Amino acid sequence: MLVLVLAVVAAVGLVALAAFLFRMFDHGTDDRDPRGMSAGHAGSMLSSLFLLVFAIAVVVPWATADSARQNTYAESQALVETYWAAGGLPSPDGAQVQDELRDYTRYVIGKEWPAMAGGALSTEGTTRLESMRTRVAALQPAGDDAREARSAVLDRMADLFSARRQRAADARTSPPPGVLLLTIVTGVVVVLYPFIAGARPRGAALLPMTLMAGLLAIGVYLAFDIAHPFSGGLAVRPDAFVNALDEFQRIPEGR
Repeated sequence: MLVLVLAVVAAVGLVALAAFLFRMFDHGTDDRDPRGMSAGHAGSMLSSLFLLVFAIAVVVPWATADSARQNTYAESQALVETYWAAGGLPSPDGAQVQDELRDYTRYVIGKEWPAMAGGALSTEGTTRLESMRTRVAALQPAGDDAREARSAVLDRMADLFSARRQRAADARTSPPPGVLLLTIVTGVVVVLYPFIAGARPRGAALLPMTLMAGLLAIGVYLAFDIAHPFSGGLAVRPDAFVNALDEFQRIPEGR
């Protein structure tokens, strides 16, 4: 934060120094016209700065939401693979693990997903997975096939835990610090710039100004609306987990 303040002070100081030196050496001409070179240059640069910040505020959350969506499908695939592997466990352990996986998936869809808009996963979901893994690890199956099935389930559950951790990281993701605030600040400056430059729009000239301000406000609102991957207009839905529940119906139950 201190570096940012120093950078702003240095930039303002540079402008003041340049104005002082050019006036002292009597170089150039006074420019008081709102349509002059100074106002035009500042206006175009401010517009460019706003577009740059606005693009970051939109592109970064868009890419984050797309990545988070792909990660949910990877997690759902890990669920399906774990369910398949559990079918190889001896009865009644295989059927019990599959039942718990179905319950866990329904819990993620119905209860955990809405809470993820707040930026964190529930501890109950993690507890459920850990309980399943502990129970499977404690099994003492007889026979090579049963032991291989247990190892397969544990391997798939490791993938499931990894995918869940990635979803937790996605839920905590937000745009770079200060981007949304800078979007508001630059947007306000762009709207007020003609008045700051000395112009006094009247009559029909106010119509495009008003239209620009309204559309700009909508754009800033949308930037805030899509800032989180699990809420707003680009929110990632639990479609992958719903598909996993449908896939469970086509997988044989534990023998």
